[in-house]
Amino acid sequence: QIGSGFMMVLSALALVFGVAMLAWVLGTLLARGAGGVSLALFTELPLPPGEAGGGLAHAVVGTVQVTGLAVLLGVPLGLAGGVWLAEFGRGTVRSRQLASVVRFLSDVLMGVPSIVVGVFVYGLVVSPMGGFSGLAGAIALAILMLPIVMRTTDEMLRTVPPTLREAALGLGAPMWKMVWYVSMKAALPGIITGVILAIARVGGETAPLLFTALNTPYWNFSPTEPTGTLNVTLFNYAMSPYADWQQLAWGAALVITAAVLGLTIVARRLRKAKS
Repeated sequence: QIGSGFMMVLSALALVFGVAMLAWVLGTLLARGAGGVSLALFTELPLPPGEAGGGLAHAVVGTVQVTGLAVLLGVPLGLAGGVWLAEFGRGTVRSRQLASVVRFLSDVLMGVPSIVVGVFVYGLVVSPMGGFSGLAGAIALAILMLPIVMRTTDEMLRTVPPTLREAALGLGAPMWKMVWYVSMKAALPGIITGVILAIARVGGETAPLLFTALNTPYWNFSPTEPTGTLNVTLFNYAMSPYADWQQLAWGAALVITAAVLGLTIVARRLRKAKS
């Protein structure tokens, strides 16, 4: 009884400490970042230090470009992998063994530091192409998204009752139609939740973009050229000795946090709707 009460008190203190630290971080970010958020942040290019005004419009657009391209690269592969694991990876003994290996490697990939992925893509894409590019950054983010989408799709499809599959197949539907119209439709809310969480996961990544997309202070709409992103710009401006750039860094941090928080809330709402 004494030990149980002690652990309850210890758990409560840990909860209070964690919530207090979170409130401190978010409060500081809101207080210092609100001054850096304005219409100019989303519509103007950065100015030299000391000049009034300026924004990070190029980085906002670059972030949308790189993340959008990462979604186009990573999500279809993740969905295809998850469908194979759940629907086709439990047939023969060899397929079950291969599915077990793929799941294990996917779990390992989720735990790999993002900077390792950045270095890997640097050697795989940046070095052979002869320069940094938004495409390389998108590939790095897609690799980080891939295991999350794959495992979420796998888990959501495995929750679909077998009777639904058997009913569809019993009515003469081919395997691909059963997967597309029955299994995927039933698991769709959970799969969308996984995709949103994967986007939120890569939304705050900076390390892989330093090795791949690098940065630029100008407009860039070509995926084969260095691309400015909010994360890398935040890193550079926070390290600078200029007060106006540091203020923009705080504003960028607030925007990134709000975007990630918004995506997480949407994902949780979808998860509750699924349950």
